[in-house]
Amino acid sequence: MKKNKVISPFKPAAHKHQECLQAAIKAAKTHCEDMGLRLTPLRQRVLELVWQNHEPVKAYDVLDELKQGHSSSAPPTVYRALDFLQDQGLVHKIESLNAYVGCGNPKELHSGQFFICHDCGSVAELDDADISGLIQKKANRFGFKIDNEMVEIKGHCQECLESGI
Repeated sequence: MKKNKVISPFKPAAHKHQECLQAAIKAAKTHCEDMGLRLTPLRQRVLELVWQNHEPVKAYDVLDELKQGHSSSAPPTVYRALDFLQDQGLVHKIESLNAYVGCGNPKELHSGQFFICHDCGSVAELDDADISGLIQKKANRFGFKIDNEMVEIKGHCQECLESGI
């Protein structure tokens, strides 16, 4: 069955962020429990910081926030936590920005297609089987094996277009 769905839309103006954040943490805890993994307090805090505002966040920004509560935090600590979260599908790395966003559907493995707004920095995530299928078809033509599919498309979200930013 084909999957063509919006995983995480652009954040609407009337977004209830606390509910969104709580759902992401609950999903992460459930996933880790199901997989026999530990969502340590540090990993959870890093996940919270990534989900903080639905915009891509850089590792050093996460580190700066962590240092406010844990002055001994260091870059390797943050990168290990981000690697864990990424390996578990709880966050995605936006390669072109060298930044991370929370995954809106960590329950199932999916390819990522991301629309990134130049103006406000928000990101929408898709899981579109048609796009993935076309990429796979083109890869097959070249005898290319895809290890990781991530499509990043930059432009302007509807809210920014309408506000004239």
